Amino acid sequence: MRGGLMVEGSLFRALGIYRVLTFCYAVVTYLREADHYRHPGLGWAVICLIGGWTVVTIWVYRRPRRRNWWMLGADLAFACAAMMSTRWLDDPAMVARGEPTITTIWVSSAVIAWAIKGGWRLGVVGALVLSAAATAERGALTGDTLHNNVLVLLAGLTVGYLVELARKGERAMSHALQIEVATRIRDVLAREIHDNVLQVLALVQRRGAEIGGEAAELGRLAGEQEAALRALVSSGWDADSLIGAAPPDRSRQRQHPGTVDLRGLLRAYSSPRVTVAAPGTPVEVSPRQARELAAAVGAALDNVRNHAGPNAHAWILLEDEPDRVVITVRDNGSGIPPGRLEDAAAEGRLGVAQSIQGRLRDLGGEAVITSAPGQGTEVELRLPRSVRVTT
Repeated sequence: MRGGLMVEGSLFRALGIYRVLTFCYAVVTYLREADHYRHPGLGWAVICLIGGWTVVTIWVYRRPRRRNWWMLGADLAFACAAMMSTRWLDDPAMVARGEPTITTIWVSSAVIAWAIKGGWRLGVVGALVLSAAATAERGALTGDTLHNNVLVLLAGLTVGYLVELARKGERAMSHALQIEVATRIRDVLAREIHDNVLQVLALVQRRGAEIGGEAAELGRLAGEQEAALRALVSSGWDADSLIGAAPPDRSRQRQHPGTVDLRGLLRAYSSPRVTVAAPGTPVEVSPRQARELAAAVGAALDNVRNHAGPNAHAWILLEDEPDRVVITVRDNGSGIPPGRLEDAAAEGRLGVAQSIQGRLRDLGGEAVITSAPGQGTEVELRLPRSVRVTT
C-alpha cells in the first residue's frame, strides 16, 4: 500500500462530515436570506444540487482510485459555479453590499479536498482558483471578498501542510513496524541457527580434528563457517536488508539511478579469513564497472587461497578518493618471488594478467601488484573518477 493512503482515507472521511455540516449551514443561511433573492425558487434548486453533490463526493471519495484529479477538478468547478450563481439569483444591490453567497463556506470543502490529495502546494492552487471565482462573483475585490479569500488561502495552505506531515509520520510508523517484524524474524532465525546449525558445525570440527587426515581439513572449514555464523548471530542483521525497504530521511545516502554501490559487492567476500573495510557512504560506479571490479577482487582472493598458504589472511580496503576509486587487496601470505608473474604469463598461465590487470585496463584503470617473498602480496585496483560513470 502506498505510503500515506490510510491518512488520506481518514481525512477524506472527515471532509465528508465537514461537507454535511457546511451544507446544513448553507441551508439555514438561505432560509434566512431567501426573501432577498430575485429567484428564490432557483435558489432552492441550487441548494438541492449542492446537497446532491455533497452525497456524490462522499460516495466517490470513499475509494482511493476514485480520488483522481478529474474528480477533484470537477469538485472545484462545481463549487465555483454554485458560488457564482449567486450573482444571477440574488439582488445585485445585495451582492454589491456583500451579502453571503448561496454556498457560504461549503465551497471551501473543494479546496480542502485539493489540499488533502496534493499537499499545501495544490491546496494553494485550489484556493487561488476559488478566490478568483469569488472576486468575479462580487464584481470587484472588496474588503469582505479579500478577507474571505485570505481565509480560504490559509485553509488550503494549513491543511495541505498538516497532511504532508501526517503522511511522513505514517511512513515512519510503517517503517518502524516493519523493522519490529524483521527483528522478531531475525531473533527466531538466530535461535534456530544457534540450536541446530552451530551445534552440528561444532561437532564436525571436533570430530574432524580427532580423526585427522582429510577429515581435519573438513573440520577446519566447518570451524570457519561456525565462527562466521556466530559472528552474524551475535552482531545481528541489518533490519533494512530484511524488510527490503530504506528508512525515511536518507536522501544523502540515496543511490543514483544506473549506479551500483561497490560496498555491498565487496562485503560479500567477507569471511573469517577475509576482512573488508569500506567507507560509511555509498561508493557508486556503473553496473559494468562494478562487475569487473568485483571479479578482479575475486581473482585476487583466489590467488590468496591457492598460493598464499593455508593460514593466510586477506584484507580488502575500499577508498573513494576525490579523483579515483581504489580497492586494495592485501594478504600476509608467502608472497610472490621476483619474476614469477612474468614467467606465468610467458607460459600461458594468464590468471593475474587477464583476470586482474586486463579487467582494470579495459575499464580505463590499472592494477598494481606489489609482493615480496615472505611478506605477502598487495593488489591495488585504481579506477579514475573520470571514467566511473561509463556503462
